[in-house]
Amino acid sequence: MAIVIQTDRLTRTFGAFTAVDAITFEVHTGEIFGFLGANGAGKTTALKMLTGLLTPSGGSATVAGFDVWKYPDQVKRHIGYMSQKFSLYEDLTVRENIRLYGGIYGLKLHAIKEKTSVLLQKLDLEAEADKLVGSLPLGWKQKLAFSVALLHEPRIVFLDEPTSGVDPLTRRQFWELIYEAAQQGVTVMITTHYMDEAEYCDRVSIMVDGRIQALDTPRMLKQQFETDNMDEVFRRLARG
Repeated sequence: MAIVIQTDRLTRTFGAFTAVDAITFEVHTGEIFGFLGANGAGKTTALKMLTGLLTPSGGSATVAGFDVWKYPDQVKRHIGYMSQKFSLYEDLTVRENIRLYGGIYGLKLHAIKEKTSVLLQKLDLEAEADKLVGSLPLGWKQKLAFSVALLHEPRIVFLDEPTSGVDPLTRRQFWELIYEAAQQGVTVMITTHYMDEAEYCDRVSIMVDGRIQALDTPRMLKQQFETDNMDEVFRRLARG
């Protein structure tokens, strides 16, 4: 499979503090790649560099074939991004949010109308289309935010802790959307605190203090650490 994300000793410092310390990995087309680590491990900082939101301090990275340092604007045109905090406007309606982001992504008006109809039907939000997003339950908001991130049919979508705070049923429904996107060839890079979600990924990396300490399939990592769950793998790595 083609490589769509590649890093080589990618580094980010803030003064004397090294948030991301020379990480190297690659992600392939249609892969669900879990990017795991405790709070402060450097996950979100790494994601911001890969999405063109933060300039690297050293090393290199390419996303969708573009150098994130030299061509951040080109990178942004080929990706979708869902931030850790809710990324839609709560004082706009569902329909208005879709139209706004469709315009930001450069879609024509007729395409926005078509995609809005399809999206509302798919998420079963037709009855809520003209309600303020702020009035929706958190799970509906998160599913809507993910779908909007895919509105312009990007090659890659970055998800920063998208299931944080939602109930187990909504988490399962959210992962069904992720699987569907991956089956259509979209590469998904996701950060999460839930170790059970690591089991849903094709491969996972685990960051500790800015460095990648493990990277493999969930099955191989469990074999390596002689345990039957990813939670124990994570605990052993985090404890050093």
